[in-house]
Amino acid sequence: MTANSSASQSARSTDATAMQTHARFDSAHDDGSSRRFQTLADRVEIEALRADFTDAVMMRDYDRVASLFTADGEWRMPAIPVDLVGQDAISAWGAQVPEVVQYLVQTAHPGTILLDGNTASGRVFIHELASARDGRSGENYAIYHDRYQRTLDGWRFTERVYEIRYLDTTPLAGSPPNTSYPIKQPIAPAGHDASAGGR
Repeated sequence: MTANSSASQSARSTDATAMQTHARFDSAHDDGSSRRFQTLADRVEIEALRADFTDAVMMRDYDRVASLFTADGEWRMPAIPVDLVGQDAISAWGAQVPEVVQYLVQTAHPGTILLDGNTASGRVFIHELASARDGRSGENYAIYHDRYQRTLDGWRFTERVYEIRYLDTTPLAGSPPNTSYPIKQPIAPAGHDASAGGR
């Protein structure tokens, strides 16, 4: 074997080793970037899920509320008390809400999200003004303690537990205005029935 041949083989070996090292570096770098991107995507999707819940409650669209839970998801509100399990139970209970509640104004403030693979947990801080048809009204601050599950349809609630931290039953001075305003519904993506809440 000539000196030139040995040098050529050595160079090829060095190049192959460098390419393997570079490939391993790229793979590790890509894996890290993918994980970071997936973490961000999961957090955005869970935040959107929580926002959809408040929107659906404010619009009194309890079929849509139900669709945000897994099939056996639980919505528990001990202070009412209400303990709902499954989408059908949530929809059925929601259908009765307008008969009891004159109006509800709910504002949600995002809390923590803790990811754990295909599951997650979190909290949302709630401020509500509510008036019942029997004349009672009041204001409260509460926390939703949540558990989430990744599904084929995206992230869904497996459990929402409503804990009231402050309650003021002093009658509210305000009321809904008598004037009605034209409301434009959000533009839904193609193939999505906004009135059905995605169900």
